[in-house]
Amino acid sequence: MKKWLIVIAALLPLSSMANMLTNTNEPYKPGYNPSQQRMQTQMQGQQLQQQQKLRQDQQQQNQEMQRKLQERRDSAQQRVITNQPGQPNATSNSSN
Repeated sequence: MKKWLIVIAALLPLSSMANMLTNTNEPYKPGYNPSQQRMQTQMQGQQLQQQQKLRQDQQQQNQEMQRKLQERRDSAQQRVITNQPGQPNATSNSSN
């Protein structure tokens, strides 16, 4: 019985906090604060914009990394091709 009383006593403050949160969306009930609602909406909008910007920046970085990686692959592949036996070597051509 005492355990239940402790649990109920611990949950009462949480229920009142939840009640306050639900009241903030209802303009004709006590606890409604329009400036707080406005500020919260603005902050959510800013957060969405920041997340979109971050995603965009990450995509650009990924594309740049992929481009550089492809350039390195192409360069390495070209070196392998020019160093194959039977292929004219770029350094031997310049010495002629």
